[in-house]
Amino acid sequence: MSTSEARKAGFLAIELDGAGHENLATAVLAAESAGFHAASFKDTPEAGRTNALQRAAFAGPLTRTIAVVPEVDTVYTEPFHVSTQLASLDYVSGGRAGWIATAAESPEAAAAVGRSFAQGEALAQEAAASIEVGRRLWDSWEDDAVIRDVATGRYIDVDKLHYADYETPAGFAGTAYSVKGPSIIPRPLQGQLPVLAAASLVGEGLVPADAVDAVLVSAPTPELLSAEIVDVRSRLGASVAIVAELDVVLDSRGQSAASRQVPPSESGHARFVGSATALTELLDSLLQDADGVRLHPAVLDVDLEELSRLVLPELRRRGALRAPVQDGTFRAVLGLAPAENRFSTTAAATVAAGK
Repeated sequence: MSTSEARKAGFLAIELDGAGHENLATAVLAAESAGFHAASFKDTPEAGRTNALQRAAFAGPLTRTIAVVPEVDTVYTEPFHVSTQLASLDYVSGGRAGWIATAAESPEAAAAVGRSFAQGEALAQEAAASIEVGRRLWDSWEDDAVIRDVATGRYIDVDKLHYADYETPAGFAGTAYSVKGPSIIPRPLQGQLPVLAAASLVGEGLVPADAVDAVLVSAPTPELLSAEIVDVRSRLGASVAIVAELDVVLDSRGQSAASRQVPPSESGHARFVGSATALTELLDSLLQDADGVRLHPAVLDVDLEELSRLVLPELRRRGALRAPVQDGTFRAVLGLAPAENRFSTTAAATVAAGK
């Protein structure tokens, strides 16, 4: 970035996986109060624990500015159900929902639903298909499909509902399927929810770059993360937002980060261990090239306290972070334009062509 070029402020997301049933409300409100732009929810199956989408749905009505973004599997979860549940999340959050589309190798998940185990290229194909189904179903209701015409007793204009008509492509590595549609609920408030996926899942021969709105970029160390951001940007182009992944262990409550008894992470993310001041410098540098950073605190309540008190205020003072917007959308956080509906656009084009 040249000295004459105005800096584009970025955003910060925080993973709230460490918040259980009892303190989820406290955690998401604390993250919102700190100025985080998005809260994500990891979908790790545990006995007696609600899944990521359910936790996001609980958090959505409690908040006004922070986006709620659950991980939802694309391989062993029915695409129609994923689409409708995420659309419902967009309604309960007031247009602040997103979707981290995951596709992990999981024999246990396959066995749980009684289907074959997917791996290799099949994972990307399953993810691409699920995302496409979701997007078609979100568009299957035009924005003005609900008319509520009391005089005629008509609730829906059926001409504004459309079939998704999706079939898995030839050569699909998984079990072939089709989805007719339309959806069973109206189009989401955002039109299209922002879709995120790991950068390793996106690209030529994988999930197409134009199928996602943002990618999550990881590297083994903080020193390598900046280079990986630049590499992914050159590979996928400027139309996809880049979100860097960073595990965080901070000096806190009189203890140095190095002395805190925090187990090693197996996330594969770069890990920062040190002071709030040093983390601020690193984030300021990362946000020169990335659109945003998602932080994974080692101990949520401990590290969030330091992030809220020392890190985010300084980044805002430097102009590195944009201000959260009350009742804004997650699309706005990512800098996305309003989502056009593929069916209404096609209909308009057809009418125009006939004139």
